This record gives sequence, structure tokens and C-alpha cells, in this order.
Amino acid sequence: MPKKIALLAALLVLATPGGDPPVRERVAVYGDLAHARHVAVVVPGSDVDGDRFDATVGRMARALHAEVGRDDVAVVAWLGYRTPSGLGVDAASGRLARAGAASLSRYVSGLPGRVHLVCHSYGSVVCALSGVRVDDMVFLGSPGVRVRSAAELGGRVWAARGADDWTRWVPKIRFADLGHGTDPVDPDFGAEVFDTGDARKHDEYFKPGTASLHALGRIAVGERP
Repeated sequence: MPKKIALLAALLVLATPGGDPPVRERVAVYGDLAHARHVAVVVPGSDVDGDRFDATVGRMARALHAEVGRDDVAVVAWLGYRTPSGLGVDAASGRLARAGAASLSRYVSGLPGRVHLVCHSYGSVVCALSGVRVDDMVFLGSPGVRVRSAAELGGRVWAARGADDWTRWVPKIRFADLGHGTDPVDPDFGAEVFDTGDARKHDEYFKPGTASLHALGRIAVGERP
């Protein structure tokens, strides 16, 4: 445990947070949101901003919408918070996630139909802290979620991590505001864990043709992976 705490503390010297630039909120919708029975919202993690939107969270949402292939499903690429840059102190702390959680809660409250949150990497911290009650919450490649059990979240809670995802090495502890605590793929957390198959790395969960994307497509329409 002391070594893990030292590792988290060391992150403090890897990056020094400066002043926060203005948040460039951006949303892209794939499908007919106004008439959707199901709405899947993709929440990204670190290193996503307006310039990288299309190549990151936009790509994820487009892949999921194509996988579902139904007219009654809309998929949203949501960027409503300033994401951490790299693996510095912002990624290890909850400050940006808390701001993102409040923004996500406001956005989700106005959505029609059944809502399914698909939360990648640091985005899983944002989702877990949002307090929103949705039909499904999915944690992909999560560094931890800052809540102790799936029972605190309501709805169906899913979690997955590829065999070669680097987040498996992140210490699942909390020390003051550093670290995100419980690993959602830990059986004690209580999420239903699904196999990502050949999507083994952190950036492969939305890769077309993978078991991971197929599972996400089923969850997005209220089915089981």
C-alpha cells in the first residue's frame, strides 16, 4: 500500500495544473434524437478536446451507431467537460470529473427515451459521479469509479477491460483526492462484467468487428451483451 500511495503522489510532480482554459462543449448526434426510443451517450476520457473530437469520441459514437443499425436508436458523442491531458495529476484526481459529472447530469436530464451511458477511461469517473439514474451505465477501461458499489448507481451496471489495457496497472486506491478507488471489474463491486474478446487494448473497445463493440450495441438497445 505505501508503494501505491507513493506512486499516486509521484503523479503530482509529473504535471502541474495551470489555469483551466474555457471548456469547449461539443455534442454530435448520430440518428434521430427527437424520436429515439434508446439514446446511448458516449462519455470520453483523457486527451479529448474540440480539435480531437471527431477522431476520438466522435469515432466511437459513429462506430456504435453503425453497429446498432436501428432507426429508433440515437448515439451521442458528448464532450461537456475539460478532459485531463495525459497521465498527470488531473487524470489521477477527481477535480475535472466532478465538473464533468455536473455537466453530464444536466445534459442527460433533457434526453428522451431510455438512456444508456457508455463511459470510456476517465469518462467512467465522470459517469459514476454524475448521480444520474439511467437504464445502463457501462465502464470501459476504467481507472476506478470513486463509488464503492454498483448498487449506488441504479439501473444496470456493466464493466469490461481488455486483456492488454494499461488501466489494469492503475492502483485502485484513494488518497485524499488522488486515485479513483474501486475497480468496476472487481467482482466485489457488483457490476456485470463482459468479455471484450479481441478488443484487448485501451483504444480498441469501439473497433468495428470486435466482440466488445457487438456487446455495446446490444446494451444500447436494452439487451444483454
